[in-house]
Amino acid sequence: MKILITAGPTHEPIDPVRFIGNHSSGKMGIAIAEEFAKAENEVVLIKGATNLNPINPSIKQIKVRTAAEMFDACAQYFSSADVIVFAAAVADYTPKFPSATKIKKKEDEFSIELIKTKDIAAELGKQKTDKQIIVGFALETNNEEAHAKEKLERKNFDFIVLNSMRDEGAGFQSNTNKITIIDREGNTTKFDLKEKIEVAKDIVGYVQKIINKK
Repeated sequence: MKILITAGPTHEPIDPVRFIGNHSSGKMGIAIAEEFAKAENEVVLIKGATNLNPINPSIKQIKVRTAAEMFDACAQYFSSADVIVFAAAVADYTPKFPSATKIKKKEDEFSIELIKTKDIAAELGKQKTDKQIIVGFALETNNEEAHAKEKLERKNFDFIVLNSMRDEGAGFQSNTNKITIIDREGNTTKFDLKEKIEVAKDIVGYVQKIINKK
C-alpha cells in the first residue's frame, strides 16, 4: 500500500529568528512510519520542524517548516495514498505580517496579528474516496472524547487517536503514549500506557482491521 504520514510541529515565522510553534517532537508519527515500512508498504513521511529521523531507509522523507508548506506537500501525495495518517501538530495560526528583519526590543508591550492556517486534514478530508483510510490525532486537555468525536466527523476520519494531556507519560516529547481510538462506527478502544513504537503497532493494527472489513 501507499502510506502518507505527517509528523512533528510546524514553525510559523515571526521574523528570521523567532517563530510560533509547539512542543511536538515527531516521535509518534515517525514510529508509525517505521511500523508501516516494516510491512513493506511504500511510505512517504512529511516531516515538520524536528531533527528526528526514521531509521528505515525506504521511507521517503519530505521536510517542511510551515503549515502552508505541509499543506502543499500533503496535497501532492494525498490522492495516490491508500492510507493517510495526520499525526503532525500543525499550528492553528500564523503571523499575518512576518518581519523580514529581526524585530528589536522597544516597547513594553508587543502584539502580533495572527491569521488561521489552512486546516490540512479538513481540506483534504473533503477529497477522500471510499478506498482511502484517514487517521487523525487529537491532543486534548478537557472534554477529551467530545472534542475528538467532533473532529472525527468534521475532518472525515475513519478513526481518531485521542491523547489527553492529563495522562502522565503521554503527549509531546515523551517516549511513551496512552491513547484511545474512536472510530466512525462509535467504537471506543482504550489502550494502556506504552512505548510509542508499541503504540504505533496498535494504530497500524487498527488500520488493518478496517482494511479487512472493506
